[in-house]
Amino acid sequence: MTTTTPALDTPSSPSRTWTCILFDLDGTITDSAPGIIERYAATLTDMGLPVPTPESLLTWIGPPIMDSFRYTAGMSEEEAQRALEIYRGHAARYGPSDGSAVYPGVAGLIRKIHEAGIPLGLATSKSESQANTVLDHFGLSQYFEVICGASEDEVRSTKADVIAEALRRLTERGVDLSQPVLVGDREHDVVGATEHGIPVIMVEWGYGSPAESEGTIAVVHSTDQLATLLLG
Repeated sequence: MTTTTPALDTPSSPSRTWTCILFDLDGTITDSAPGIIERYAATLTDMGLPVPTPESLLTWIGPPIMDSFRYTAGMSEEEAQRALEIYRGHAARYGPSDGSAVYPGVAGLIRKIHEAGIPLGLATSKSESQANTVLDHFGLSQYFEVICGASEDEVRSTKADVIAEALRRLTERGVDLSQPVLVGDREHDVVGATEHGIPVIMVEWGYGSPAESEGTIAVVHSTDQLATLLLG
């Protein structure tokens, strides 16, 4: 991803003391594309539908899964519900962490943020049960105050709704939300966070395009740059 966002060493670079940091999961903490694309392809095959190219399926990562089935694949509500059940069946069979890896340097940064005493929250459109399984698998759950994802019935699935629930849980824990920030990789992160007045830092290593960085306060291409913005 290339961007016209000011270089991080310029005077216009954002520099704040964050009271809470929210992270997206897929494309931000984990490179989960191989496993997700494989599960999408298997789901469409099971339904007797044509399977798009891996490049096309990559764009399905980020939006709520039902949106991808409804709008990108053009499924009816009944077909989308069936696809969701099939997809989750594949995820349950092999585990949602199958075909995933934590991006280099991200686990270390998460640990440093935790050690610095800044509360961390996860806000992902992946189902919450799968998000917990993934973070448990990679030994990262312990660093998060809250882990919030889509509800199992997908009623809570938009990024804005997931963030709202994460903020509610953080408030219950007494976390200071006066200066929050969200780290993500897709326009859905930007739109959802902006709805709550939360600034967004976008990572280049995820699945977004340059156009999706509009409205962010910064775009970073390394964990070192991200650490500078989050920890100073």
